Amino acid sequence: MLRLTWVQPEDLLGHELRQARLDGREPAAVEARWRAAGGPDAPERAGASASRASRYLRLLAEDLLDELADLPSRFAEDEPTELERIKSRCPDWPAPAGTGSPPSRDRGPAAAGRAVPRAPSGRLPAALEAAWLGRAIGCLLGKPVEKLPLDGIRALAKATGNWPLTGYFTARGVPDDLLRAHPWNRRSAATSLAENIDGMPEDDDLDYPLLNLLLLQRHGRDFTTDDVARLWLEELPPGRTFTAERLAHRNLLAGIEPPHTARHRNPFREWIGALIRADMHGWSNPGDPAAAAGQAHRDAVLTHTANGVYAAMFTAAAIATAATGDHDVHACLRAGRAVVPARSRLARALDHAVRLARDTSDFDEVVDRLHARYAADHHWVHAIPNTALIAAALTHADGDFSGSVCRAVSGGWDTDSNGAAAGSIAGLLAGTPDALPDRWRAPLKNRLATTVADFDGTGFDTLAHLTHLEATRP
Repeated sequence: MLRLTWVQPEDLLGHELRQARLDGREPAAVEARWRAAGGPDAPERAGASASRASRYLRLLAEDLLDELADLPSRFAEDEPTELERIKSRCPDWPAPAGTGSPPSRDRGPAAAGRAVPRAPSGRLPAALEAAWLGRAIGCLLGKPVEKLPLDGIRALAKATGNWPLTGYFTARGVPDDLLRAHPWNRRSAATSLAENIDGMPEDDDLDYPLLNLLLLQRHGRDFTTDDVARLWLEELPPGRTFTAERLAHRNLLAGIEPPHTARHRNPFREWIGALIRADMHGWSNPGDPAAAAGQAHRDAVLTHTANGVYAAMFTAAAIATAATGDHDVHACLRAGRAVVPARSRLARALDHAVRLARDTSDFDEVVDRLHARYAADHHWVHAIPNTALIAAALTHADGDFSGSVCRAVSGGWDTDSNGAAAGSIAGLLAGTPDALPDRWRAPLKNRLATTVADFDGTGFDTLAHLTHLEATRP
């Protein structure tokens, strides 16, 4: 029996109950009705439960999803989704490029709010290639252990002498009983363990930057959310989408228009999907974090709201600042933090994670404390804990490439997406592909697999050239 993941109403309801508690709604009465009817919890790690619910439970779940959506949130004022309201709640929102002084390398809190000039084009092509490679490397490192619990990731790495992480995961030497307890990710093991990597395999963490490259080629930096939606309908196979992106696809086909596509029966609207689409918005606005954040916002609101949108804006602004080559990782993170509403849950999580990473020498302890704070209440794909972990990894590694991707993946949760985001920023900061260790680059063979348009088999040098054209387009 085909059980399509991430769309079954009886499974969505459990996720929406959790999301309601997180975003300041009171779902107790709705939850009581669901439990009284025999409604199940949401699958903890899979996208769909094993068996179909009764017709009654399915119809009830649809009704309750709509009822939950109508509940008021006590966080509504502090966590808006509309861009102008977001800006009004960001006291250090960066000025447009060219209207102020670049941020200094000091770590003063005001530095993130000043504008930065666009990066000189001479450095940018090599830096963009390093960023594409860094994104791929971090993603590939995290692919085989995606969905595994933290203790499983640590045990598998320790079994081969690869802890703390210094290279790709391998199955060689791992005891059979450990693999039975913590099996590699089913979709990824055949192409992402050290012994069988042969180029960069397909992954949505690379597909979305490719889609957004296509978006910019067709529409330029003034694209609209409707342009994103049309591109997806034309170029993105629904089976290659997950969570919020799959539900937005479904909503578009049902005749629901953006930005309502992000809200209609979509409990994943604060998960990590918009963040993994943000890189191109930063790469195409070097030195202009305000423009990068605005661009990321227009993309993100197709599928996400509030903190899910802020995570994408944070990432885009940090990347735009890193692209200049003039700022350390801490200034980049401050630039990202400046576009996140000050009283939002993501702002608090970022501040906590950066402070924890700055003040704690052992990164395993940083990870343990982040998990103690967020794991019980948040799904492992939720944007808040994952974005916090990315910021912690980059802070603790001081922007070093290997240290950043290894820390991001070793922290668990959405391992491939976290590794990809950290690798993109750290790769930009490294500035050139040659600055990335050969043990990471060589297995990729300058080749990327994808179903997006005509990009299958494209080299990272070519992708950097195409991205540079968009970054420097008038």
